[in-house]
Amino acid sequence: MPIRRFGGHWSLVPYSQTSKLSYGYTKMNISRSGYRVFSASSSTGCIELAKKITERLGVELGKSVVYQESNTETRVELKESVRGQDIFIIQTIPRDVNTAIMELLVMAYALKTSCAKNIIGVIPYFPYSKQSKMRKRGSIVCKLLASMLAKAGLTHIITVDLHQKEIQGFFNFPIDNLRAFPFLIQYIQEEIPDYRNAVIVAKSPSAAKRAQSYAERLRLGLVVMHGEAQHSESDMADGRHSPPLSRTTAGHTGLELPLMMPKEKPPITVVGDVGGRIAIIVDDIIDDVEDFVAAAESLKERGAYKIYIMATHGLLSAEAPRLIEESAIDEVVVTNTVPHEVQKLQCPKIKTVDVSLILAEAIRRIHNGESMSYLFRNITVDD
Repeated sequence: MPIRRFGGHWSLVPYSQTSKLSYGYTKMNISRSGYRVFSASSSTGCIELAKKITERLGVELGKSVVYQESNTETRVELKESVRGQDIFIIQTIPRDVNTAIMELLVMAYALKTSCAKNIIGVIPYFPYSKQSKMRKRGSIVCKLLASMLAKAGLTHIITVDLHQKEIQGFFNFPIDNLRAFPFLIQYIQEEIPDYRNAVIVAKSPSAAKRAQSYAERLRLGLVVMHGEAQHSESDMADGRHSPPLSRTTAGHTGLELPLMMPKEKPPITVVGDVGGRIAIIVDDIIDDVEDFVAAAESLKERGAYKIYIMATHGLLSAEAPRLIEESAIDEVVVTNTVPHEVQKLQCPKIKTVDVSLILAEAIRRIHNGESMSYLFRNITVDD
């Protein structure tokens, strides 16, 4: 039996009672590390969501200070030890998107340098998700943001309803794309009287799959609108002609290619019957609401007597609250993935559904090493 020394005394201790690590060190604590939940922003909306999540988990919100200095630089100070723990950073995205991103990056890096075991970003609405494709001479900003988050120290991300599911491929670490539609479907069933007389509306062909998912689960009819306002791109203004029309070149002048006809916006067409029905328009993001207002007016003209809009992320930028209030829309229902308290004060038609339950359950399962498949029950590839 090997001899072990504890303090100034020698003792006989079996090998089975010690846990050996590489290089001869002894593991002093074999229990699972703890976890903490921090808010990456001092904004009211972010702190409220973080508190709801921590209340469901039965833990306290981590102590930290996030503020802007007089020169607008972001500073983060952690007020407690995070060494060896799983850290979850809650960050909602308010109107000042770039400041929120910087807060998240600085906090993640502060946790990384403070020896946190794992750093998981809980970002219910992932910013720049609309810039996930190459457009003219632009860039895929969403890919850039994914690289920045990885470099700052994040090891995992929890988000809700990515604008494009392919965004998950931009990351070299796990990302869980949760779904909010179970909560919105529950709202329809409990808060919309006579919802059995409703139809689910896709305001564009691109939203048809999402609308079909709602319609099949609620056993309702599906209506698709075609002809929403889409602005055609001008190649002349973009300067794509190569060589330019005014330039003369010697020798080869280029090949004659078939002319690409520009798109024309067709008149709004509604495929399906909405006469005497409740129309429920579904989408993932509601930001500039002109398209939604135009769709609501068209549905009203065709006989719909109530119009609801269901969306996961209520950005509601610019004049959205005023336009909604003055429109034929009866109610706009969004989740609390994005803070919109000010917009609700401006427009009483805006209602909020809480999704903190699924975020809290995701955090609990990730920390305990449990399967996440429970949160994706009955969800298909098209959902």
